[in-house]
Amino acid sequence: MGRAKHKRSGRDGVRFLALPHTVMDSPAFLELSAPAVRLLLDIARQFDGKNNGRLVACMAAMKSRGWTSNDTLQYARRELEAAGLLALTRKGARPNKAAWFALTWAGLDHSSEMDEMKSPASFPRGAYIATPADAVRAEQARAQEARRQAKSKAAARRKECAEAS
Repeated sequence: MGRAKHKRSGRDGVRFLALPHTVMDSPAFLELSAPAVRLLLDIARQFDGKNNGRLVACMAAMKSRGWTSNDTLQYARRELEAAGLLALTRKGARPNKAAWFALTWAGLDHSSEMDEMKSPASFPRGAYIATPADAVRAEQARAQEARRQAKSKAAARRKECAEAS
């Protein structure tokens, strides 16, 4: 009996996500909200080893991953940027130019289309290490205040509509 051509590995599937312990043990990561951790995993899932800097976090791409609220998605994305775990490499534009992002624990795969990273030298590799937990908490507080204000405005509009009827 001959040897099998393909040795079966101990894991299911071929692709996997390598999330370094230095990232998971950093104060910035430990302060992340649950939606931010989930988004980080969903964005990191796109990384294939050659496309860091061309990862997307738009609702169109994340809907298939179970995201239903664009607001929650945007708050989580901003939190990841504030934590230094995600870096914007290309600004998005309407109607259909998605913003691109890079994971800061991996090397940047630079492209001339990246308008936010003019050169690989400007990439903030390892920014999460220097990001204090307070910066993440400040972004979370800002997001919470924005949600509170949005709810307050919606309640005021409902009240105006009810009084007008």
